[in-house]
Amino acid sequence: MPDPRLLVVRLGSLGDIVHTFPAVAAVRESFPSADIVWLTHPRWVELVASSSLASQIWSVDSRDLSSVREVVRKIRAVRWDAAIDYQGLWKAAFLPFFGRVPRRIGFSSDTIREIGVPILYTDRVVCKTTHIADQNGELSVCSGSSHPVAPFSLAACSQAETQVRDHLSKLGFSRYIVLSPGGGWRSKCWPAEHFGALCQKIRAELSLPCVINYGPGEESLAERVRSASGDANPAAYDGELGPLMALLRGAQCIVGGDTGPLHLAVALGTPAVALFGPTDPARNGPYSAPGRGPALLAPRNEGLRPMSAGSFVSPAVPAHDIVLRSPNATTTYGRSDETDPSLLELSVDSVFAAVKQRLGVSA
Repeated sequence: MPDPRLLVVRLGSLGDIVHTFPAVAAVRESFPSADIVWLTHPRWVELVASSSLASQIWSVDSRDLSSVREVVRKIRAVRWDAAIDYQGLWKAAFLPFFGRVPRRIGFSSDTIREIGVPILYTDRVVCKTTHIADQNGELSVCSGSSHPVAPFSLAACSQAETQVRDHLSKLGFSRYIVLSPGGGWRSKCWPAEHFGALCQKIRAELSLPCVINYGPGEESLAERVRSASGDANPAAYDGELGPLMALLRGAQCIVGGDTGPLHLAVALGTPAVALFGPTDPARNGPYSAPGRGPALLAPRNEGLRPMSAGSFVSPAVPAHDIVLRSPNATTTYGRSDETDPSLLELSVDSVFAAVKQRLGVSA
């Protein structure tokens, strides 16, 4: 029996695509000769390509009617064995539906956030796992994969690596730590002033400079971190995806919240200190570095070892991932313009202690 022709749907965003890679890697490992076509937003074509998991990558902008019409036409022109929708939103699910793919695999209503989406699927998977990467893996198994997840690797552009290395060399940076203060929702972001104070401690006590990574619309946030850093004088960086991958791969460590750059850094094998508040690390936390298997996160409020007052680290995660979350945190996934109170309980000293622990620096 020939390997299948599969349509993979995951339009965005950065962290979500990274958490889809292990599941698609399992499909690729199970069916080495499968024709896997990945649908994604034009912004993320380079990211998907860096995994080498897809035979073809088709871009589509769900907000552009002409783009949608074109990709639906292309889908209808191919005979598919199945489509796997790892996104679970209307804007993704309707593409294989209107593309007339006969078998459409997706999450059941128990998992999907948008009401009614599963009606577009022929196969609705009731998930038994917690982490989104493992849940994606359950869709892969439904498609015929022999296992849910598999290791993968990402290839950064050598030109981008040279560009970043030269840029940092001019700043006098050889070893550095990346701070990623953004995260889309203000409620899941540790305060900029705390990042600034952390930057000062890292520079003063570890003699390591910091690079503030920020994205579009986060210019003022980066400036607040830099201002609060005083004479630690961090560099600010807002490069495109290729240079960002090179920056993250070369870092000694990354400190950030539940945000795409943090998950990308973990996928690249960079040590991480993750700061969580209203989102649950058991579902959305750092998952794994290539080839090391999934990160095993302790259930919230269970088996957490205090590092200092108000801050906790899960002892069950691999050495490359440290997750800090207050025991008072409540999982809401609520988007607001105010920092979640539980994040304010993560002190600068406790985060700095986690950085030293990850770097293997004795107290």
